[in-house]
Amino acid sequence: MTVTEQQNPYDLVGVGIGPFNLSLAALSDGVPGLRTLFLDSKPAFSWHPGLLMDGTVLQVPFLADLVTMADPTSPWSYLNYLRNHDRMFPFFFSERFHIPRREYDHYCRWVAEHLPSCRFDAEVTSVAWDDEAGSFAVTHRSAKDGGTTRVLARQVVLGVGTEPVVPEPLRPLLTEHHTGRVLHSADYRTHRARLADADDVTVIGAGQSGAEVALDLLRHQDGQGQDGPYVRWLARTNAFAPMEYSKIGLEHFTPDYIRYFRGLPERERERLVSEQWQLYKGVSEETLGDIHDELYERTIGGTEPRAALHPGVEIVAAEAEDDGYVLTCHHAPQSATFDVRTSAVVMATGYTARRPAFLDTLAALVDWDDRGRYQVDGDYRVALDPRVAGSLYVQNAEMHTHGVGAPDLTLGAWRAATILNAAAGRTVLRVPERAAWTTFGVPQQTAPENAPAGGVWRAPAQQGRRAEAGTPR
Repeated sequence: MTVTEQQNPYDLVGVGIGPFNLSLAALSDGVPGLRTLFLDSKPAFSWHPGLLMDGTVLQVPFLADLVTMADPTSPWSYLNYLRNHDRMFPFFFSERFHIPRREYDHYCRWVAEHLPSCRFDAEVTSVAWDDEAGSFAVTHRSAKDGGTTRVLARQVVLGVGTEPVVPEPLRPLLTEHHTGRVLHSADYRTHRARLADADDVTVIGAGQSGAEVALDLLRHQDGQGQDGPYVRWLARTNAFAPMEYSKIGLEHFTPDYIRYFRGLPERERERLVSEQWQLYKGVSEETLGDIHDELYERTIGGTEPRAALHPGVEIVAAEAEDDGYVLTCHHAPQSATFDVRTSAVVMATGYTARRPAFLDTLAALVDWDDRGRYQVDGDYRVALDPRVAGSLYVQNAEMHTHGVGAPDLTLGAWRAATILNAAAGRTVLRVPERAAWTTFGVPQQTAPENAPAGGVWRAPAQQGRRAEAGTPR
């Protein structure tokens, strides 16, 4: 095995090239005095390939591309992508605010292919702290030639993405024998044709992915719904609810909310995240409407639809039976248990932050919290042993410390700019101090300049007393 060692340290090495680290790569491109490298094991950029069905769109506006929310003058913006592909006029006439997922994937691939700092076919096998070099040692290997390279980095950014969540009762069924019949929605497109030919498909999960899979399967039925699979949609939530998309509600995806959330006690942060599921796990109203329209079509002339929607249901057991599966379900509101027999199961059960194996060489120097999660500061820097002089940053593994905006593309460029400024030790890109009209938490103790006379903006008279805010008398 050939091992190549590069002794000249990079200022920043990113591990993983998904949208978030690609955003950082794009924003750092051409920054004077900053030497960067971004590594990914895949042969080329790809973004959720299992869910890139025709007709699916991003749930955020096109302005939430890789760079625009931090640097709208960047050559790596979505609008510049359109210009380079002679699509500006078609895009203008389409009057789109939410773009197709397939085009977002193609846009990201265009950026990744043109950035000299992005290197694919580079599987990182180890990240360790080298005391002698005073840097991180990042080792990666190529699947093509088997060669191994060791580079030094003063700072490392983890952007390794997330891994699918599989409900405990279904884990024993994720074997080669059940391939294509029991799967996570991340692999849906790969097995889509086989599922369309099944007699009965059960989709689990009330989020956008679950809705899109259920809708796609419904569309495989004929106009009367007689051909194609019977579609069953189950969810633990008590409703198939729309995504919170009000203008004020979206202010939870601002730096203002992050600062507020970070200042809360851990128990309160955990409670808020669990209660705010509609901010990041709901379904677009358009998709819910499309499902309703499909079912409406199926019932013309009094025909019963070959579909069923069951909220408030949790899978508590699962087993293979003959050519299908038996799912034992519990309906919490009625405290009732029932069985479902199905030919195939698609789990649209979301994703969770993962701890990559290559971090084992550094794990003893990471200051984990009591649940084994990263402790992350305001610059997205992970708490490390004091003897580590370098900085380790993380992207999309900090919902527990920064709130529901962690996986959302809206904040991607802002977070990347925050990390870039911290890594460079200077303000490379200005980030806004205020981005929301909402005041999260207790109002400031000093009255705003435009506050009316007589307004109740005052500090508590004594410790422990609630601060008050009100309208003019």
